[in-house]
Amino acid sequence: MTQTLTIEHKTYIHVHPSKVYETLTTGKGWDAWFTQGTAVDARKGGRIHFRFKDFGPEHITMEDGGAVLESDLNERSVFQWTPGDSTTTVSFTLTEVEEGTMVNVTEIGYTTSERDLAAYSDCSVGWGEALTLLKFYLEHGITYGQVPRHTMDKIMVGQYEQRTDDYLKKN
Repeated sequence: MTQTLTIEHKTYIHVHPSKVYETLTTGKGWDAWFTQGTAVDARKGGRIHFRFKDFGPEHITMEDGGAVLESDLNERSVFQWTPGDSTTTVSFTLTEVEEGTMVNVTEIGYTTSERDLAAYSDCSVGWGEALTLLKFYLEHGITYGQVPRHTMDKIMVGQYEQRTDDYLKKN
């Protein structure tokens, strides 16, 4: 039996689930706080196509995406993408708590291949950072913003270039 690895993060956001859901199920929503040019057909059987351009301290440019598996209005959004060798499933579950939303993100399907382990490590940190960025955006309107150009090491650029190449070959 192949061992698979799971990522799980949770945060509370002081806005109604409908606002969180809209942000996570539209290209405009993702682009407002995290991506640059994302396209989403949030219906079950639709597609999500993430685009990052010059993002973060390593100035990552990347594309990835896949099928939308579930879309339950204001409650749940589930899609697939391929951050390593394996296609993984990402689930956002929204639970109304008093005047806000508990947001749980789970990603399943990583194997122990070298490339999957590198992606698992990156996404384990990345989803936690993403939830924090989502919270800051929805509660305060704060976005990551532009990082000035620099000459420091950019150790992950090659990994993201390979990921984009793989995605574009399949789509």
